[in-house]
Amino acid sequence: MSDDTLHQLAEVLEARKSAAPESSYVASLYHKGLNKILEKVGEESVETIIAAKDAAVSGDCSDLIYETADLWFHSLVMLSALGQHPQAVLDELQRRFGLSGHAEKAARQSST
Repeated sequence: MSDDTLHQLAEVLEARKSAAPESSYVASLYHKGLNKILEKVGEESVETIIAAKDAAVSGDCSDLIYETADLWFHSLVMLSALGQHPQAVLDELQRRFGLSGHAEKAARQSST
């Protein structure tokens, strides 16, 4: 997903916050509240895991791509509901470039 796509999607998600619940799926999620949004993130996570297992056996990744898109989408809705922009996640990923994953994990564990 390019930065442009993320920014465009973030704008749409923000606009849906003030829309009537019956006007769009996202507006209905916002209306139902954070717990419903989190439920959808969990559901999409499970579906993505199942699709990955199936892809490993079949070699067909089409369902995996579809489910990952759903997971990313609902994660973006979750971030938006909590007042966060996708750029914050991109910034965090950028921060991690050049860091050893082992070192980054050790730093998190030593700060707790």
